[in-house]
Amino acid sequence: MNTIPEYMKAIILTGHGDFDKLEYKEKVKTPSPSANEVLVEVHAAGVNNTDINTRIAWYSKSDADSDDASWSGNALQFPRIQGADVCGTIVDVGENIDKNRIGERVLINPCIKTANGKALEQPWYFGSECDGGFAEYTAVDSTHARAIKSDMTDIQLASFPCSYSTAENMLTKSKVKSGEIVLITGASGGVGSAVVQLAKARGATVIAITSQTKALEIMDLGASKTLNRKDSFVETLGRNSVDVVIDMVAGEKWPELLDVLKPGGRYAVAGAIAGAEVNLDIRTLYLKDLSFFGCTILEPEVFENLIKRIENKDIKPLVAKTFPLSQIVEAQEFFLEKKHVGKVVLQVK
Repeated sequence: MNTIPEYMKAIILTGHGDFDKLEYKEKVKTPSPSANEVLVEVHAAGVNNTDINTRIAWYSKSDADSDDASWSGNALQFPRIQGADVCGTIVDVGENIDKNRIGERVLINPCIKTANGKALEQPWYFGSECDGGFAEYTAVDSTHARAIKSDMTDIQLASFPCSYSTAENMLTKSKVKSGEIVLITGASGGVGSAVVQLAKARGATVIAITSQTKALEIMDLGASKTLNRKDSFVETLGRNSVDVVIDMVAGEKWPELLDVLKPGGRYAVAGAIAGAEVNLDIRTLYLKDLSFFGCTILEPEVFENLIKRIENKDIKPLVAKTFPLSQIVEAQEFFLEKKHVGKVVLQVK
């Protein structure tokens, strides 16, 4: 059994702000698992929009006031170790956890509903309301460390938890089924490319909105058709032509997404990278009998279903680039260029 060091390397977020709020430290106290927790040696951790949004206080609805600038709408506690996407190995367990779990290869469910054996009134996000995986070790409630059996690399597996669980949750809540037509915005991003694969795995026909330079890659993932971001969705697809819209973008073109939905169509959203405020003609919503789904907290079956998809090789990892843990700033700079398809992953071990 490996000896667990007293100190570890980690990325510390010291407050809301620019890249200077991220500090790489080589002597951070290694966490110890409480009674119902496991200690995970982190092998790889993915980079997400959530990490950046949390750092810059994007979640705040009051002019980036730090009092509500977190995933839960509460003030974030600093210093904080971010990182929602974790692949690693359990190296220690709390007193209430079976020691046979030591040695398990795991993915961490980033939507934290239980902390130290107690259900939370308001779920946390891993790396936001609690410390996450941008470190050599992380502690989490045992229920959120899910064993996985796969021949994929740690880097590949770390590309799944956050983006793919978000994608699967959107498809689950909007009840996407075989034979339906699904329109996906932001299809080249981590979540978008995951939705393309997962919707295709459900038997849906996928139409993806992406840049022209990335269209072929998205078609290879399972899209039947792609649209350029600047295209008129209505002119290209026609009104009332889509069963479900899966949206990560919002922004000024948002009303067109409702125009292309069929009467009785469903709209699911988990991001707003083109702008959080949109123009809604409420008549479109009620006259077309549309259903809206905000997708943050994972449905109970989502992460388990995702694990099965990975183990069955129904979906494939899409890693754009890897960086060492110490290069978190370079990783986020690359991420923000938005020239890649798929995920950016930090290699920790």
